[in-house]
Amino acid sequence: MNLKIKFRESFRPFAPSVLRERVSEYFQMETDSPYMLLVAPVVEKRRTKMTKEQEALWGINLLNVPKSDVPAITHVDFSARIQTVHEETNPRYYRLIKAFEAKTGCGVIVNTSFNVRGEPIVCTPEDAYRCFMRTEMDVLVLENCVLNKADQKRLEADTDWRKEFELD
Repeated sequence: MNLKIKFRESFRPFAPSVLRERVSEYFQMETDSPYMLLVAPVVEKRRTKMTKEQEALWGINLLNVPKSDVPAITHVDFSARIQTVHEETNPRYYRLIKAFEAKTGCGVIVNTSFNVRGEPIVCTPEDAYRCFMRTEMDVLVLENCVLNKADQKRLEADTDWRKEFELD
């Protein structure tokens, strides 16, 4: 996602969205965090033990070593910026995570802002479609509408978005 959608460095982790009732199975945290404002460590049993060779690594090589069984959301210090999801307050997103959990056994999914590096966050369906078409996303879901990239026409008279916004 970093390289094909966000166009940012590959070492940047994503935030986890976790079912509220499962938060303590993944993180050392017992409270709500509906807005991704809290950071907590990944629980010990989910952490990946590093080999002596991995412990000797430095820099980007160390960053590429998975830190847990949920590696996309685990920072190098074994922490994560958590979003808890309640059925009562976000029923559709909750059901999506529950369906993912039923298929995979994992009650956590990756969460990130909908934008590419240096660009403002998507605010409208038009922004979402433009971002979708300019990246290597395969599918865009907006409410009950599912768009497959292969079925879309190329954007007409599109500009180079990389010249529109300053990279961070």
